[in-house]
Amino acid sequence: MSIPAHMYVFILIEVIFVTYLDIKYKKIKNFWSLLNIILAIVLFVTLPQIYILSFVSFQYSIVFIFVGFLLYLLKIMGGGDSKFLASFFLIIPYEMQDLVFFYLLISTVIIGVLFFFRNIITKRVQLVAALKQKDLQGVKSCFGTKFAYAPVILITWIFTGIKYFL
Repeated sequence: MSIPAHMYVFILIEVIFVTYLDIKYKKIKNFWSLLNIILAIVLFVTLPQIYILSFVSFQYSIVFIFVGFLLYLLKIMGGGDSKFLASFFLIIPYEMQDLVFFYLLISTVIIGVLFFFRNIITKRVQLVAALKQKDLQGVKSCFGTKFAYAPVILITWIFTGIKYFL
């Protein structure tokens, strides 16, 4: 049993809002993660045939909390991004989580590669100079910018909707 269409649309609207705010302010407020947690509790109580209350339903969220914290410490991902991603997986039915994770990986690679090549093109002069001088810090500065992760989640959710509803 997949997610009801109205629930999919609700999550889509939420992720659109979060994406807009993440791009505009480069920050995801805790409000959105808390909203997802509250929504997850409501869903586990009201739709137990779709939202199964078991450890496996929480495995991705648990992994994302720990991996997200590590990525935050390494300054690769923002804290709000990792918290939102962990809470996002709470409101996805268990039977859909593997597919959503697969699309998340694909979306991350696509966006990451696009940003990688964008940085090479837009910072090519700085990059060439740093490579000639064997300046590792200079090379790193060409690629060290974080990008908003909410758009990746949005793309993932759109791919999921295409799979389930088209």
